[in-house]
Order: sequence, then C-alpha cells, then structure tokens
Amino acid sequence: MNNRRHLKNWMRRASAFGIAAVIALSPPLVPHAKAGGASQATTPISHVIVIVGENHTFDNVFGVYQPQTGQKVSNLLSQGIVDSDGKPGPNFEKAEQKQADDSFPSKYSINPKITGAYANLPQPNTTYAFGQPLNVPDTRFPANLPNGPFQISKYTSYQVAYTGDPVHRFFQMWQQFDQGKLDLFVWVGLQVGIGPRQYSARSHAGQHSAGRRGDGLLQHE
Repeated sequence: MNNRRHLKNWMRRASAFGIAAVIALSPPLVPHAKAGGASQATTPISHVIVIVGENHTFDNVFGVYQPQTGQKVSNLLSQGIVDSDGKPGPNFEKAEQKQADDSFPSKYSINPKITGAYANLPQPNTTYAFGQPLNVPDTRFPANLPNGPFQISKYTSYQVAYTGDPVHRFFQMWQQFDQGKLDLFVWVGLQVGIGPRQYSARSHAGQHSAGRRGDGLLQHE
C-alpha cells in the first residue's frame, strides 16, 4: 500500500514536471526528411515525452496558457471564460453547469432534459483524496462556488493536498459530456456517485471534480 502511494506521488510530481517542459518547448519541433527516408529534427530535441496525471483535461493544464505571437489556442482564457488570473471573465456563463431531469419513468439518455443552471456549485467530493475523509463534501472548498471554472490552489495547495476524482463509469461519462456541451459533470456526480458503488445524495453531494483544471490551476466541469 505504501509503495502504491509513493508511486502515485511520483507520478503526480512527474506530471507537473512534464507539463512545465511542454510549455517551455512550445515552438513546434518540425522534422525534415533526410536522404534514405530518415528524419532529422530542426532543434537538438528529437523527442518530447509528456506525462499527464489521470483525469486532467486540456483546460486543467493549459486553461490560461497564452501562446506565442503567431500561434493560437482554444482554452478558457482565449474564450473569455476566465482572465489570466483564473478569475471569471466576460464569457464566464459559457462554462456554467446545468441540472437535468431523468426521473422515473425516464430512460437513460446522453442528453437528458435540461431543467436549468446551478445557482452555485456544491463542494467537490473528497472521493479518495489523500488526508481527507472518504467520499464526503470537501470542506476545503466553499459551499457557494460560482457556477463555472475555479482555481483549485486558491483553496488548497494542489501538489500536496490532492482533490477528489470524477465519476468513472462509461455511460455516466457520456452524460457528463452532454454531446460536447460539457455541462452535466456536477449533475451526474450528484446522481450516481463514484466507481462501482452507490452512495446516497447526502454522502456524495458535491461530487464534481471531473475535468479538473489541474496542477493547481483551474477546475471546470
């Protein structure tokens, strides 16, 4: 058990290192062909290996990344959802989480009927976060988070105080995705809990760390 914990710690640190390396090496590394079909890099670097921790998304890592002159990126910052400090931007509402209705006798759907947006996000669930009680609302975060991406490291040091995990089920993941709108992560978590187990709404209230905007940056469901 201790070995597994040490391995997880190492992987998380390696993830942060790998991310930093990619940002530092943002200019494209374009190989050109040599005689005989071999290729040669235009810089001394031939290969870049990126290690990204489980459950991290693009905006989790690059949510406020600013590309070099002549380059473009589609992230939370470029869409005006947050500003460069991770605070709500002019288009913050584009990332709001919605509620839906699949009450009996409704059947499973990848696009259930939307009933409205959350006024505020509930606390994320601890899930299996190190040093936290198992699968309860994470009291390190306020219970009235604005409905949109928020900066994890504003409430806890991400690298030493890990946060919870999202729902890990195939069909629920399709619901979270909501046909590309990415707006049902909170609702799905509140409905089903995590893993192969079922928890009451009280025990998994606030389960919405899916799509964490991580490495201490932004969380967005």
